[in-house]
Amino acid sequence: MNSKERVLATLQGKTVDRPACFSGMGNVTTAGLDKLGYKFAKVHGDAKMLAETSATSYKLFGFESAVVPYDLCVEAEAIGCIMNPYEEVENLLYPTIKEKVCHSESEMTTFPIPEDVASRGRVPVVCEAIKMLQADVGSEIAVGTYVLGPFTLAGQLMDLNDLLKLSFKKPDLVNETLNRLADVIIKVAKAYHDAGVDYITVREMGAPTDVLSPKVFKNVVAPHLKKIFDYLASINCLSALHICGRTNTIMTILAGTGAPAISVEQGNDLLKSREDIGWDTLLFGNVDAYNVLVTGSPADVEAAVIKSLEGSVDAVLPSCDIWPTAPLENMKAMVEAVKKFGPEKYGRKNK
Repeated sequence: MNSKERVLATLQGKTVDRPACFSGMGNVTTAGLDKLGYKFAKVHGDAKMLAETSATSYKLFGFESAVVPYDLCVEAEAIGCIMNPYEEVENLLYPTIKEKVCHSESEMTTFPIPEDVASRGRVPVVCEAIKMLQADVGSEIAVGTYVLGPFTLAGQLMDLNDLLKLSFKKPDLVNETLNRLADVIIKVAKAYHDAGVDYITVREMGAPTDVLSPKVFKNVVAPHLKKIFDYLASINCLSALHICGRTNTIMTILAGTGAPAISVEQGNDLLKSREDIGWDTLLFGNVDAYNVLVTGSPADVEAAVIKSLEGSVDAVLPSCDIWPTAPLENMKAMVEAVKKFGPEKYGRKNK
């Protein structure tokens, strides 16, 4: 199997020769930016820069996917928010939303959403980058993208503290809002699918049990995730769900959304998760994207990969976006450790 075949077969739930080492989230590194002479703040709105920088992770250290975009503002910007790309800042900063579209509880179900939202902002830029990646490296590795989950997107459009409080106090209001946003996400996902992306990750990282109880997650967040995954399944789009934070108490709820794969971070007890969700749902994770990949040594990276494999993952993924300053030797160590130990420790084959 080449890398693309391995990743796609994994996402289809098929047994492969070894776990893949890829991501459903941002995978750009400063090593890749420096190789091309691009400034991070400039790449987000340029399809050519996005495609070229994303491909460097495969070309420099053998990562088995290329993912665009890198920031979390695409859907919010398409709806009408103003993004700050920090183009004048020398330090590496991810874009943020500086002007929101929803300023009060009364606006949550009435703020305007453009009918052609999938044609606005940088959605077309990401679509073009997907096409460029497929032309460049698409025969060798999987080309991925991501959309925000409805709750995480809502936190981009309005004050997050207000959203969290209302999830407890007025769940019906939040549900109505998230249902609107699920429709936006479906439109954006369709645009990416039509552009030829191989898989889509839904990133609901703003709703872990660190901030929402399992009951609220089940009643307020999960129904809208299910709506999105039902749609993705209806168009035969390979997909996964990523969520941050402590997630062991909601793994069965996550599996109930219809997500064929669940990507978790380092705080998740993988063996407990496998016990809870069984083998019908794929489990991805969970090498610490900062404390291991950035500040650790290659030996630390190898140990973290082995721990993930022994935790029965179907594929080894960083716990979140690769922080761009991760040393090249650490990224190479992750890929090489998966190749070295993956065939022996591949749980789905050895179960």
